[in-house]
Amino acid sequence: MNAEIRDFLGKVLASGYIAHLFAIAGFLLAFFLVARLMSEKRAPANTFAWLLVIILVPYVGVPLYLLIGGRKLRRLIKRKTQLHPELPVGSSYPRVLLGGPIAHALTGAGASPSVPGNSLKLLLTGEDEFNLLAKHILEAKHTIHITTFIFKRDETGKKIVELLAQRAREGVKVRVLLDAVGCLISSMNLMNPIRDAGGEVGRFMPVIPFSSSGSANLRNHRKIAIFDHATAILGGRNIAKEYMGPSYFKQRWCDLGAEIKGPAAALLNEVFIADWCFATKQNPDAVHRGISPAVAELVGESELQVVASGPDVKGDPLYEGIVASIQEADKNITIVTPYFIPDEVLLRSLIVKARAGKEVTLIVPLHSNHPITDFARRYYMRELKKAGAKILLYPRGMLHAKAIIVDERVAVFGSANFDLRSLFVNFEVCVFSYSKADVQSLRTWANELMSQCKEAKPERRGRTRLLGSLAEDLSRLLAPLL
Repeated sequence: MNAEIRDFLGKVLASGYIAHLFAIAGFLLAFFLVARLMSEKRAPANTFAWLLVIILVPYVGVPLYLLIGGRKLRRLIKRKTQLHPELPVGSSYPRVLLGGPIAHALTGAGASPSVPGNSLKLLLTGEDEFNLLAKHILEAKHTIHITTFIFKRDETGKKIVELLAQRAREGVKVRVLLDAVGCLISSMNLMNPIRDAGGEVGRFMPVIPFSSSGSANLRNHRKIAIFDHATAILGGRNIAKEYMGPSYFKQRWCDLGAEIKGPAAALLNEVFIADWCFATKQNPDAVHRGISPAVAELVGESELQVVASGPDVKGDPLYEGIVASIQEADKNITIVTPYFIPDEVLLRSLIVKARAGKEVTLIVPLHSNHPITDFARRYYMRELKKAGAKILLYPRGMLHAKAIIVDERVAVFGSANFDLRSLFVNFEVCVFSYSKADVQSLRTWANELMSQCKEAKPERRGRTRLLGSLAEDLSRLLAPLL
């Protein structure tokens, strides 16, 4: 009997039935993935790129989409509370509207309203940010909340772990939230001193075990440190030697951060708590217990608007806020970013402003740490250059800072890059500042950065550069997936 079964199975395999069934199953899976893709209301370029990969290379596209293709996944949204940070009950402050149309556009898109009464201090070097981070860790009285995309097992990471473990032993509530992909290696034993001292460490959306309610594509790129619910450090720096450290390091990347005190810091703390409770399944009420309305007291003159974006935010307020800021520009627009891969709306908005005689300046690294994004940005930079924009290349290593400055009216900074992944996929957080002094401080920093850059030369695509042109076209086609 066993021999007969083996003979039958052999005939089935030989006849190609199994291969035929796999082909049908693959076709049906691709069909359902295309239907799901169309229902997600993505940017057209992103949808088109995924369609090409799924249809033309299904053996690659289907598993790739299942692994990293998710954006605003319905099950994730059900599990994670919609993020709309609010100040503690009992907080009150006068309303000011320096932000005008931009602030209103952000609020209408789902962001929290702007809040006055903050203080803001820019952190221009990795040494400044590390030393201030260490200072706040040592001076915190009640809580220390830190979330980061990368936390490396190097001298910088080990020193911060040592300080956090010390404070946890002293009774301060320490919570550290690490992205499960960005900290894939270092999130294990490196954090043990914090755990052993009574602190808590969470991992955001682990890829293994794989779950349909999550995706390797949805990463927490937010970088926030909050102390006693009232003081925050925000920006683009991860906790690693190339981003920050106690002393000068020649290979350190050029980046930007800021210290924020006041109501905006309390709102950033709410962003952390939402992420923490999602990752650790803790009760938000328990984490909120003991937070006084006093943490939102007015302490300065800065009007700031905290804008989170990602799968836990209804709509795309960060994207819409950037579009509104560009379209409201009367004189100049300055963009600093490590990666420049805009969608059609952002690109056309910048081109129109440049052609209308507005001063549009883009500052990017001469060579970023991701060569494929350098190929992908070429087309967009060439189109901007033709429209009259100024393209400046930073030659002193990696430029990782992220900022947008429009006229003397608004400045944007935080964790988001000027690319499709940051604007439409990752969990990100930025701050819009509408105070003249803050905008001027960022303008001064950007001007100093410009003095270190060289202007990009007009680029022409010659027939002799076939391989370079092919790489550019392929990178641009796949840009929405990067």
